[in-house]
Amino acid sequence: MKVLVVGNGGREHALAWGLLRSPNVSEVLVAPGNGGTATLPNCRNVPLAVSDVAGIAQCVAELGIELVVVGPEAPLAAGITDFLQAKGIPVFGPNQAGAQIEASKAWAKDLMASAGIPTAASAVFTQAEEAIAYLHGQSAPIVVKADGLAAGKGVTVAPTIEAAIVAVEAAFGGQFGEAGQRVVIEQFLVGQEASVLAVTDGLTIRPLLPAQDHKQIGEGDTGANTGGMGAYAPTPIVPPEQMARVQAEVLEPALAALRDRQIDYRGVLYAGLMISPEGDPNVVEFNCRFGDPEIQAVLPLLETPLDEVMLACVEQCLAELPPLQWKDAAAACVVAAAAGYPGTYRRGDRITGIPEAQAKGGVVFQAGTRAVDGQVVTDGGRVLGVTAAGTDFEAAIANAYDALAAIHFDGIYYRRDIGHRLRSV
Repeated sequence: MKVLVVGNGGREHALAWGLLRSPNVSEVLVAPGNGGTATLPNCRNVPLAVSDVAGIAQCVAELGIELVVVGPEAPLAAGITDFLQAKGIPVFGPNQAGAQIEASKAWAKDLMASAGIPTAASAVFTQAEEAIAYLHGQSAPIVVKADGLAAGKGVTVAPTIEAAIVAVEAAFGGQFGEAGQRVVIEQFLVGQEASVLAVTDGLTIRPLLPAQDHKQIGEGDTGANTGGMGAYAPTPIVPPEQMARVQAEVLEPALAALRDRQIDYRGVLYAGLMISPEGDPNVVEFNCRFGDPEIQAVLPLLETPLDEVMLACVEQCLAELPPLQWKDAAAACVVAAAAGYPGTYRRGDRITGIPEAQAKGGVVFQAGTRAVDGQVVTDGGRVLGVTAAGTDFEAAIANAYDALAAIHFDGIYYRRDIGHRLRSV
C-alpha cells in the first residue's frame, strides 16, 4: 500500500516512519516533507503545499495512493478532508466541522459544556474592552487564549491581572491575526498536564498511551510557551484506573457530543488534560491531530501496525480491531531547537551527527530541516526530536540525551530536564 502524509514537521516524519514499519506499506510520500522524510528509506517528498488540495488529489490519483494521512491542524480546519472525501479518497483526519474542536476554543468549550465534560470555568469575548472589564473582577493567575489556531503559541498563563490585560491587548491588537479576534479567558487549573491521544472512527474511540509534554522553553518549566520541548510516554500521571476515568468522563462524552451535532469524526481526538492533585481530570484543550512531540514518544512503543489502526478509523470498523499492542518499555523525546526559538531564529545551519545519534539507538525525527546539496540544514524553530526507548523512564531519558549529544548545529538549544516531573509522581 502507498500512503501520502500531508505536512512537513517532526510529527509527519514520525508518522511516515511509523507507517513504514508496517509490512503492509510499500511506500510513503510526504507533501511537502522535510530533510528527514527526504532521506527515509521507501519515502519521498512531493513538492506540494498542505493547502494545495487539488494538487494533492491529483497526486493521489496519478500515483495510486490508497490512504491520505493529514498531520497538521491547519489543513484539517481548512477542509482538506471534505475536499478529498468528495473525490472518493480515504482520509485519516476529521472533516472541517470536526476540526472546529481545535480551530475554535470557544466552540470546543461550548461542546464540553453540552457534554458535561470537566473543564475550567471560562468566558468568551469579541471586544478587548469587555475582556479587560471582566479581568478586573477576577483573580490571578488566569489564562488568556486566542480562540483560533495560533501554532501552539496563543495561550498565556498570566501571573497577574496586569499581565492578562497585556495578553488580551496583544491578541486583539493582531499578534495572532484572525485567531486572536476572539479570546477565551479561563480559570487557572492546578495540577500536572497530560496528553491523551485517541483514535476514533466516529463510533468507537480508543486511547493511545498517555504522554506528558514540556511546553515551556526554559528548564524548570519557565519562560515562553513553545510547540513542545520534549515528551515521554506512558506517563505515570495517568495510570490505568485514571485512563478509565478519562475514557468515561472525557473521550466517550466528547464523541457522543460530536455525533449529536451530526459530525462524522474520523481521525485523532487529542485531549490535553490537567490532572488535579486529587487525581481528577479536567480538559485544558482538544486537538484534532496527533500531538507534537508527544507522538514521537508514543509511536516507537506501538506494536500494532499503524496503517491498520488508521484504516480501521477510516473504514469505521475500529470496534473490530484487536486491542492495541504496546512494547513493555518507556520512551522519551527531547527537542533540539534553534537559538532564539520561540522568537526570531536563524535558518540554514548545517546539522551533523544524526547517523551517530541513530547508531547509539536514538530515532531522530526531523522537524525544521531541509536537504541542501546532500546536507541537512536547519529550517525551523524546533529542528529535531531525538527519541529513545528504555526498560524504564530513567533509561529512556538517559538514552535520548546520549543520542542527542552526538548532534551539533550552531546555536543548538535543548532543555536538559525533560522528565523532571517524574520525580513528583
